[in-house]
Formats: sequence, C-alpha cells, structure tokens
Amino acid sequence: MERAKVYFTNLRTTPEQNILQKLEMLIKKAGIESIDFKKQYVAIKLHLGEPGNLAYLRPNYSRVVADVVRKLGGKPFLTDCNTLYVGRRKDALEHLDAAYENGYNPFCTGCQVIIADGLKGSDEMRVPVRGGEYVKEARIGRAIMDADILISLTHFKGHELTGFGGTVKNIGMGSGSRSGKMEMHSKGQPKIKAKRCAACGRCIKNCAQEAISLGHNGKAEVDESRCVGCGRCLAICPFDAIYPADSESNEIVCRKMAEYTKAVLDGRPHFHISFVVDVSPFCDCHPENDLPVVPDIGIFASFDPIAIDQACADAVMNAPMTAGSLLAEKAASECGKDYFHALHPDTHWQTTLEHCEKIGLGTRVYELITV
Repeated sequence: MERAKVYFTNLRTTPEQNILQKLEMLIKKAGIESIDFKKQYVAIKLHLGEPGNLAYLRPNYSRVVADVVRKLGGKPFLTDCNTLYVGRRKDALEHLDAAYENGYNPFCTGCQVIIADGLKGSDEMRVPVRGGEYVKEARIGRAIMDADILISLTHFKGHELTGFGGTVKNIGMGSGSRSGKMEMHSKGQPKIKAKRCAACGRCIKNCAQEAISLGHNGKAEVDESRCVGCGRCLAICPFDAIYPADSESNEIVCRKMAEYTKAVLDGRPHFHISFVVDVSPFCDCHPENDLPVVPDIGIFASFDPIAIDQACADAVMNAPMTAGSLLAEKAASECGKDYFHALHPDTHWQTTLEHCEKIGLGTRVYELITV
C-alpha cells in the first residue's frame, strides 16, 4: 500500500506567525482546500471538554478550522455525542452548559455547537459497517451522519482503556450515541441499580421489547430473554439507575471502536487534525488532567485517520518523558519505548490500528512532511 501523507508543524512561533496562523497553513498544505465544501454541511468532531479538565483543545483552534471551511463555501458546526458515564456531558443541556463554560460558543468559535445524539443521547442512526466483524450496524449520533463532510479535531493523549485517545477514538467512540457507546463497551444487556431506581416508569414506557417491568421490590427489572441491548433505557433514565452490563475486553473494545469509525467515515469526504499537546495520561472525560507525560510536540494533519494516529503515537514515544509525570513514575524504560503500554499495561493500542487497516480504513505506513 502507498504511504499516506501526514503533515506536521511544530509549536515554534515568530512575531509574523502565531500558532493559529500555523494551524491554517498546516491544514491548507495538507490539502483541505481540495475538498468540495460548497453548500455542504461540515461536522467538526471534537471533545468539548469535561469541566475541571483543562487539557481540552482551546476553542480558538476550532475557529480557525470553521473559518477555513466557511471561506470555502461550507456550513460548519462543532459536534460531539453525549457520554455513557455520569458526568457533565450525559445529556444535551448539561453538555452545552459544559461546552459554553469551556469557551465553545458561537462568539468564540464562529459556528454553532450541536450535540449529535440529541437531548437524551437517543437520537441515533443505524449505520451499516462494511466488512464489520463485531458490529453490523453502528449507532451513530444523527447530526454527525446528517453532515456531508466530517473533520476531526483531536487532542491526542493517553487513555486507560484504549492505550491512547487519538483520531480513531475521537471519531469511533465519540460519534456513538449513548447506546452505541454501550455496545462498544459492553457485552450485552444493561443492568439496574435498585438503590437509584425511583420506579418512575420511563424505561418501561420506552422499551420497545417490553423487557422492563417493576419487580416485587417496586424497582425496575430487565428481562434478559427479551432485551436486545439497544440502550434506549440507559439514555432516558433521569436517575442514572441503568448502566452497561459486563465490560468487553480492551481488545474487543478497540476493534468495535475501529468499526464504528468505519461507519462514520465510509462514503464521504473526511479530513483529520490532531494536536499532540498537554499529553495527559488519561482521557479528557476525567474532570481533572494530570501532568503531561511528554513535552508538547506539535500539530498533525492528514486525510488518513490511521496514519495520523500512528504518526502521533510515534512522535510521543520518541519524545523524552516529563520529569515527575505518571509516565516517569512507572519507569517506562522497562517497557521499551511503548509509553502507552507503560502507562496502562492492560491496554493494546496496536489492536485498534491493526483492525482499522484490516477493514480498509487506511494505512499505518506514512510519510511525515514537515511544514
């Protein structure tokens, strides 16, 4: 397979060129202008930041991308889906509050923010996965699938489940509706925490399979023989009493995430930007961020979502460890140069990219072009 082109710029600036201007230069050199944006809806997929975590990407970056898209005739919007876990982004109202708190509003970014899977995380589209081994139909936030073009804007960092969180995780896991995220994380039907259940009946009314009823203790119960694992009950429970079943292995999660990415990108133009800055050891979904494990490196751009993840991973693993960081504490030298495995020994990040290659999403072989 031909090597994919990945473009890179460092973070050095001059009085004549600041970081925002370098970002615009980078994406233009990488070929973003070759996409026909005229009158097209453009989803800029990113993580809007869990309040309390300060490692999320600054909204100024999204403004640069949105302005370029608009100048090329497109209709950009920023988007993300609601979270599976209980936090500040589990429904659209709280999610938008969190986004505005972090500066993601039309005044700073120049475009609107749309929560792709709707108010309760249940506004989804079933999208076939060509060549999928684990997922036949991915459950993707509707607004993301309604877009004509997708641009990913990713903060590259470590991750306790997938080794690192890069472009594939931003798109695959991040574009899944709440039930889609449950499908990736879980083996099957949801469970109910009786102590949290208020017996309000909303899950019962919204279950198309009549799989939920009030048990002898007056709390909701799931009939596993009827449940199809759609996750709608999880999306509509106002008390967070419903949670995913037993977790999948990390490797299966990685493969499912790859197939969700295939569902999102298949058949339409896409372009990817990744910032290797503030490389915290854990996901941005945490309400805190730890000391970066390596120094800031730069910004990458590519049409290939796999090549850009591989290039970012290589850049991190070739960087010096930050003194006093979690990575330094874990003595990464004992694990060779695989910093991500050193941080999270049970993870297998290579599985994600290997499966992405297998299902035809791109290549791990790349040419790095510095601009």
